[in-house]
Amino acid sequence: MLDANVKKQLDTYLQNIVTPIEISVSADDSPKAVELSNLASEINNLSSKITLKQERRSRTPSMAIAPAGEGPRVSFAGIPVGHEFTSLVLALLQAGGHPSKVDAALQEQIRNIPGEFHFETYISLSCQNCPDVVQALNLMATLNPNITHEMIDGALFQEEVDDRQIMAVPAVYLNGEHFAQGRMSLEEIVGKIDTGAAARKAEELSERAPYDVLVLGGGPAGAAAAIYAARKGIRTGLVAERFGGQVMDTVGIENFISVPYTEGPKLAASLEQHVKEYGVDIITGQRAAALTRDKMIELQMESGATLASKSVVLATGARWRELGVPGEVEYRTKGVAYCPHCDGPFFKGKHVAVIGGGNSGIEAAIDLAGIVKHVTVLEFADTLRADEVLVRKARSMANIDIITNAQTTEVLGDGTKVNGLQYTDRMSGASNQLELAGVFVQIGLVPNTEFLRDSGLEMNRMGEIEIDSRGATSMPGVFAAGDATTVPYKQIVISMGAGATAALGAFDHLIRSSVADADSTTEEALPMAS
Repeated sequence: MLDANVKKQLDTYLQNIVTPIEISVSADDSPKAVELSNLASEINNLSSKITLKQERRSRTPSMAIAPAGEGPRVSFAGIPVGHEFTSLVLALLQAGGHPSKVDAALQEQIRNIPGEFHFETYISLSCQNCPDVVQALNLMATLNPNITHEMIDGALFQEEVDDRQIMAVPAVYLNGEHFAQGRMSLEEIVGKIDTGAAARKAEELSERAPYDVLVLGGGPAGAAAAIYAARKGIRTGLVAERFGGQVMDTVGIENFISVPYTEGPKLAASLEQHVKEYGVDIITGQRAAALTRDKMIELQMESGATLASKSVVLATGARWRELGVPGEVEYRTKGVAYCPHCDGPFFKGKHVAVIGGGNSGIEAAIDLAGIVKHVTVLEFADTLRADEVLVRKARSMANIDIITNAQTTEVLGDGTKVNGLQYTDRMSGASNQLELAGVFVQIGLVPNTEFLRDSGLEMNRMGEIEIDSRGATSMPGVFAAGDATTVPYKQIVISMGAGATAALGAFDHLIRSSVADADSTTEEALPMAS
């Protein structure tokens, strides 16, 4: 089950177990159950502090983990490998008393949440977004005896997936009712179940002293800006909904110079660790609502918090562009998807469409072609915009059809899930209909700048922030970087460089402002001195 290298690494991790733990396995004679039993046995053999037992549970195959002598509150229905292997390792360590690196105040908040909370999270093992949610809920269950959590591999429990009409992951249920869909941070989950937490957090944030540089955004541009600012020895803060930004939704990264291959979540984790090394005040789980300038620049958050700073770097990034056609919103997570890696496995053996003929669209079609029965690519223009190597690969695959000059006009469904798509041939004007089970939208990005509409900041018609060569915007003291700006190419390496430029621009602004203030004070004092 585990190769020699993985076993060696796992053995090293398990040395951190402080107190005995117990793994209980629910298995039958099915191949997957045998596979899970073998995995549990291999883990058991690596540590004398682990005890293994068989115990029939409602979902089989499954594995539950608990401190010895306690009832299990963390379990895995399915085999936690692939992206979820890290979730398994962390669950073992946390059950064994190894401390979490999560902020101590947040851990204490979790311990004190009242009420009974029984979470279930449906995942696919190819989903790079799912582990964050699984690990957050596992930690909550470890810290609070009134919380339980079970990860459920949708591929192994297809009847449940069908009954609950789950077509996108992660899908979280609380006490039997749908709770949330998609990636969520630990702070966001805690905020949803701990009533009053948002107000307390907003009050605490508003009391923080002003920053020299406040970075808004936790992606590559924001991380670079925070590092470059902090290296100057000035008070630096970084506020974001989540660390990593859109990089967290990127699976394979092969054009990050000096690193032949990495994955988005790994890069995001490295960025966060690097930022933390410089003592940056990192604030997550916050969404900006407005930006104003008076004596200081102030950022108002949707939570009600207000943060003040002498200068600001806006690095809010971008999100997937939506089609904006009837049926898209109604059938989101019910056949309309934006992440082929996360949700592709739910369409195994079915017909799907990919909207968009750029690199992301053609890459999605190629990936999906290995899972689904057939992929139809619809491109609005008369030619594909993807790199030629990708186009050749797609055209060579027998189960991919490509239609250009196709304007998607409606996503069709039966009231519960997608069953088709309607498009217009832009050359003939004819309306056409495709029968399919899923629609994957890959038509580019929209900058996250809506909160700036009333700020007076200059933006182009696409909502991108206008910047100069130093990253400066039209508002003194406000700089910007990355995908939210007018920079022509939206690439990770370019965003990092732009973040560094904006931070250096902000530092230069602070120096010049302090000199100007000093000169002004001196000039006003001179007549009095005479």
